[in-house]
Amino acid sequence: MADRAMCDFAVKLTLFPGQMSADEIEQLRGVGWSDEQIQHATQVIGYFNYINRVAEGLHVEPEEWMTPTCDQWKIAKADFRTASPG
Repeated sequence: MADRAMCDFAVKLTLFPGQMSADEIEQLRGVGWSDEQIQHATQVIGYFNYINRVAEGLHVEPEEWMTPTCDQWKIAKADFRTASPG
């Protein structure tokens, strides 16, 4: 349950950062995450969002070893972009 709550937090922070509220933090606290853990997770989530946007913005090609899964990832990612908050 705690892991799922953090995953839901990560998805919302990634896809809908402007819709984040104190309620998300309280939900994480409610399932046992400490403030320090929430802060660290938020830093990691934010970093990966940042670096992915830099790579996409500069059209950085994936490493050769990533190619087989890269196309599958791009298709799946396109589906996420049309998602709405739940």
